[in-house]
Amino acid sequence: MVLHTGWWKSTLRAMSDVMIETVNLHRGYRIGEKTIEVLHGIDLRIDRGERVFLCGPSGAGKTTLLYTLAGLERPEQGAVRIGGVDLYAMSRKQQARFRNLQIGYVFQNFHLLPELTALENVAVPGAIAGRDSTAAACRALERVGLAERGDHLPAELSGGEQQRVAIARAIVNEPKVLFADEPTGNLDSRNSSEIMKILLDLATEHGVTLVVVTHDQQLAKVGDRTLVIRDGSIHPEE
Repeated sequence: MVLHTGWWKSTLRAMSDVMIETVNLHRGYRIGEKTIEVLHGIDLRIDRGERVFLCGPSGAGKTTLLYTLAGLERPEQGAVRIGGVDLYAMSRKQQARFRNLQIGYVFQNFHLLPELTALENVAVPGAIAGRDSTAAACRALERVGLAERGDHLPAELSGGEQQRVAIARAIVNEPKVLFADEPTGNLDSRNSSEIMKILLDLATEHGVTLVVVTHDQQLAKVGDRTLVIRDGSIHPEE
Protein backbone atom coordinates (compact mmCIF):
# COMPACT_ATOMS: atom_id res chain seq x y z
CA MET A 1 0.00 0.00 0.00
CA VAL A 2 1.25 3.47 -0.88
CA LEU A 3 1.08 5.67 2.19
CA HIS A 4 0.10 9.11 0.95
CA THR A 5 0.52 12.15 3.19
CA GLY A 6 -3.22 12.81 3.10
CA TRP A 7 -3.96 9.27 4.27
CA TRP A 8 -1.98 9.47 7.49
CA LYS A 9 -3.18 13.01 8.19
CA SER A 10 -6.79 11.84 7.99
CA THR A 11 -5.90 8.85 10.16
CA LEU A 12 -4.41 11.12 12.81
CA ARG A 13 -7.60 13.21 12.88
CA ALA A 14 -9.84 10.17 13.08
CA MET A 15 -8.06 8.39 15.91
CA SER A 16 -9.06 8.32 19.55
CA ASP A 17 -7.28 10.20 22.30
CA VAL A 18 -4.33 7.77 22.24
CA MET A 19 -1.39 9.46 20.52
CA ILE A 20 1.47 7.03 21.19
CA GLU A 21 1.05 3.30 21.58
CA THR A 22 3.57 0.49 21.72
CA VAL A 23 2.77 -3.21 21.60
CA ASN A 24 5.25 -5.85 22.85
CA LEU A 25 8.24 -3.66 22.04
CA HIS A 26 11.65 -5.36 22.11
CA ARG A 27 15.01 -3.73 21.37
CA GLY A 28 18.50 -5.06 21.94
CA TYR A 29 22.12 -4.75 20.86
CA ARG A 30 24.71 -7.30 19.82
CA ILE A 31 28.04 -7.13 21.62
CA GLY A 32 30.31 -9.75 20.12
CA GLU A 33 28.38 -13.00 20.19
CA LYS A 34 26.00 -11.82 22.89
CA THR A 35 22.71 -9.94 22.51
CA ILE A 36 21.87 -7.52 25.29
CA GLU A 37 18.11 -6.93 25.39
CA VAL A 38 17.34 -3.36 26.49
CA LEU A 39 13.56 -3.19 26.07
CA HIS A 40 11.57 -6.22 27.22
CA GLY A 41 8.13 -6.33 25.59
CA ILE A 42 7.01 -2.79 26.48
CA ASP A 43 3.32 -1.94 26.18
CA LEU A 44 2.66 1.78 26.51
CA ARG A 45 -0.16 4.23 25.82
CA ILE A 46 0.19 8.01 25.94
CA ASP A 47 -2.77 10.30 25.29
CA ARG A 48 -2.90 13.32 23.01
CA GLY A 49 -1.54 16.39 24.76
CA GLU A 50 -0.23 14.37 27.71
CA ARG A 51 3.08 15.40 29.27
CA VAL A 52 4.95 12.25 30.28
CA PHE A 53 8.35 12.02 31.95
CA LEU A 54 10.49 8.89 31.70
CA CYS A 55 12.88 8.30 34.60
CA GLY A 56 15.19 5.50 35.61
CA PRO A 57 18.81 4.61 36.39
CA SER A 58 21.59 4.94 33.84
CA GLY A 59 21.48 2.11 31.32
CA ALA A 60 17.83 1.28 32.02
CA GLY A 61 16.79 1.94 28.42
CA LYS A 62 15.31 5.45 28.58
CA THR A 63 17.06 6.84 25.51
CA THR A 64 16.66 3.58 23.61
CA LEU A 65 12.91 3.73 24.20
CA LEU A 66 12.74 7.36 23.11
CA TYR A 67 14.72 6.65 19.93
CA THR A 68 12.44 3.71 19.15
CA LEU A 69 9.29 5.75 19.75
CA ALA A 70 10.61 8.47 17.44
CA GLY A 71 11.51 6.14 14.60
CA LEU A 72 15.26 6.54 15.05
CA GLU A 73 15.97 2.92 16.05
CA ARG A 74 14.00 -0.01 14.63
CA PRO A 75 12.81 -2.57 17.22
CA GLU A 76 13.45 -6.27 16.74
CA GLN A 77 9.85 -7.01 17.66
CA GLY A 78 6.63 -5.12 18.33
CA ALA A 79 4.88 -2.05 16.98
CA VAL A 80 4.99 1.70 17.56
CA ARG A 81 1.90 3.66 16.56
CA ILE A 82 1.76 7.45 16.41
CA GLY A 83 -1.83 8.61 16.13
CA GLY A 84 -2.74 5.11 14.99
CA VAL A 85 -0.13 5.07 12.20
CA ASP A 86 2.27 2.11 12.45
CA LEU A 87 5.68 3.78 12.30
CA TYR A 88 7.67 0.71 11.32
CA ALA A 89 5.18 -0.58 8.74
CA MET A 90 6.18 2.31 6.47
CA SER A 91 9.01 2.36 3.95
CA ARG A 92 12.09 4.31 5.03
CA LYS A 93 11.08 7.20 2.77
CA GLN A 94 7.54 7.31 4.15
CA GLN A 95 8.84 7.07 7.70
CA ALA A 96 11.29 9.93 7.17
CA ARG A 97 8.50 12.10 5.76
CA PHE A 98 6.22 11.23 8.69
CA ARG A 99 8.93 12.02 11.26
CA ASN A 100 9.73 15.31 9.59
CA LEU A 101 6.15 16.57 9.71
CA GLN A 102 4.68 14.89 12.80
CA ILE A 103 7.55 14.36 15.27
CA GLY A 104 9.95 16.81 16.89
CA TYR A 105 13.07 15.66 18.73
CA VAL A 106 15.26 17.61 21.17
CA PHE A 107 18.69 16.12 21.88
CA GLN A 108 20.69 16.64 25.05
CA ASN A 109 23.72 17.88 23.09
CA PHE A 110 21.77 20.25 20.83
CA HIS A 111 23.17 18.91 17.50
CA LEU A 112 23.10 22.32 15.85
CA LEU A 113 25.02 22.77 12.58
CA PRO A 114 27.94 25.04 13.57
CA GLU A 115 28.23 26.78 10.20
CA LEU A 116 24.57 27.83 10.14
CA THR A 117 22.97 30.70 12.05
CA ALA A 118 20.27 30.03 14.62
CA LEU A 119 17.59 30.95 12.06
CA GLU A 120 19.12 28.70 9.41
CA ASN A 121 19.34 25.80 11.86
CA VAL A 122 15.68 26.18 12.75
CA ALA A 123 14.71 26.32 9.06
CA VAL A 124 16.40 22.98 8.24
CA PRO A 125 13.34 20.72 8.85
CA GLY A 126 11.26 22.92 6.55
CA ALA A 127 13.92 22.70 3.85
CA ILE A 128 13.90 18.91 4.19
CA ALA A 129 10.13 19.03 3.69
CA GLY A 130 10.73 20.97 0.48
CA ARG A 131 9.46 24.37 1.49
CA ASP A 132 10.78 27.78 2.47
CA SER A 133 10.29 27.84 6.24
CA THR A 134 12.05 31.14 7.01
CA ALA A 135 8.87 32.75 8.31
CA ALA A 136 8.00 29.66 10.35
CA ALA A 137 11.55 29.57 11.73
CA CYS A 138 11.23 33.21 12.82
CA ARG A 139 7.98 32.39 14.63
CA ALA A 140 9.56 29.35 16.30
CA LEU A 141 12.50 31.42 17.54
CA GLU A 142 10.06 33.98 18.89
CA ARG A 143 8.17 31.25 20.75
CA VAL A 144 11.35 30.25 22.57
CA GLY A 145 12.35 33.85 23.32
CA LEU A 146 15.17 34.19 20.79
CA ALA A 147 13.63 36.46 18.16
CA GLU A 148 16.65 38.78 18.29
CA ARG A 149 19.31 36.04 18.05
CA GLY A 150 18.48 34.52 14.67
CA ASP A 151 21.64 35.76 12.93
CA HIS A 152 24.01 34.35 15.56
CA LEU A 153 26.05 31.18 15.06
CA PRO A 154 25.78 28.43 17.71
CA ALA A 155 29.26 29.28 19.03
CA GLU A 156 28.00 32.78 19.80
CA LEU A 157 25.14 31.47 21.95
CA SER A 158 25.09 30.19 25.54
CA GLY A 159 24.20 26.58 26.28
CA GLY A 160 20.67 27.56 27.28
CA GLU A 161 20.24 29.59 24.09
CA GLN A 162 21.51 26.71 21.96
CA GLN A 163 18.96 24.40 23.55
CA ARG A 164 16.21 26.92 22.81
CA VAL A 165 17.31 26.96 19.18
CA ALA A 166 17.15 23.16 19.20
CA ILE A 167 13.60 23.31 20.57
CA ALA A 168 12.62 25.88 17.93
CA ARG A 169 14.01 23.56 15.24
CA ALA A 170 12.01 20.66 16.70
CA ILE A 171 8.72 22.59 16.57
CA VAL A 172 9.13 24.55 13.33
CA ASN A 173 6.96 22.07 11.39
CA GLU A 174 4.34 22.12 14.20
CA PRO A 175 4.63 18.42 15.11
CA LYS A 176 1.97 16.52 17.01
CA VAL A 177 4.57 14.82 19.22
CA LEU A 178 7.70 16.26 20.83
CA PHE A 179 10.39 14.00 22.30
CA ALA A 180 13.14 15.45 24.50
CA ASP A 181 16.13 13.41 25.68
CA GLU A 182 17.64 14.91 28.86
CA PRO A 183 17.01 18.43 27.48
CA THR A 184 18.40 20.05 30.63
CA GLY A 185 21.26 17.62 31.23
CA ASN A 186 23.97 20.08 30.16
CA LEU A 187 22.42 23.19 31.70
CA ASP A 188 22.56 24.95 35.05
CA SER A 189 19.50 25.09 37.29
CA ARG A 190 18.26 28.46 36.02
CA ASN A 191 18.48 27.48 32.36
CA SER A 192 17.00 24.07 33.18
CA SER A 193 13.90 25.69 34.67
CA GLU A 194 13.51 28.00 31.68
CA ILE A 195 13.84 25.15 29.16
CA MET A 196 11.30 23.00 31.00
CA LYS A 197 8.85 25.90 31.17
CA ILE A 198 9.17 26.37 27.40
CA LEU A 199 8.51 22.67 26.74
CA LEU A 200 5.55 22.50 29.11
CA ASP A 201 4.04 25.71 27.75
CA LEU A 202 4.32 24.39 24.19
CA ALA A 203 2.50 21.22 25.20
CA THR A 204 -0.22 23.11 27.05
CA GLU A 205 -0.80 25.91 24.55
CA HIS A 206 -0.54 23.92 21.34
CA GLY A 207 -1.78 20.48 22.38
CA VAL A 208 1.57 18.83 21.67
CA THR A 209 2.14 15.40 23.22
CA LEU A 210 5.37 15.71 25.19
CA VAL A 211 7.64 12.83 26.24
CA VAL A 212 10.75 13.78 28.21
CA VAL A 213 13.60 11.58 29.41
CA THR A 214 15.20 12.88 32.60
CA HIS A 215 17.25 11.54 35.49
CA ASP A 216 15.85 14.29 37.72
CA GLN A 217 13.00 12.88 39.82
CA GLN A 218 11.98 16.34 41.04
CA LEU A 219 11.84 17.72 37.51
CA ALA A 220 9.68 14.80 36.41
CA LYS A 221 6.96 15.77 38.87
CA VAL A 222 5.95 18.79 36.77
CA GLY A 223 4.45 16.50 34.12
CA ASP A 224 1.07 14.79 34.00
CA ARG A 225 2.56 11.34 34.55
CA THR A 226 5.92 9.87 35.50
CA LEU A 227 6.99 6.44 34.28
CA VAL A 228 10.05 4.61 35.58
CA ILE A 229 12.11 2.40 33.30
CA ARG A 230 13.87 -0.37 35.15
CA ASP A 231 15.44 -3.54 33.75
CA GLY A 232 13.94 -2.83 30.33
CA SER A 233 10.35 -2.59 31.57
CA ILE A 234 8.09 0.32 32.43
CA HIS A 235 6.64 0.81 35.90
CA PRO A 236 4.36 3.56 37.26
CA GLU A 237 6.02 5.98 39.61
CA GLU A 238 6.24 4.48 43.09
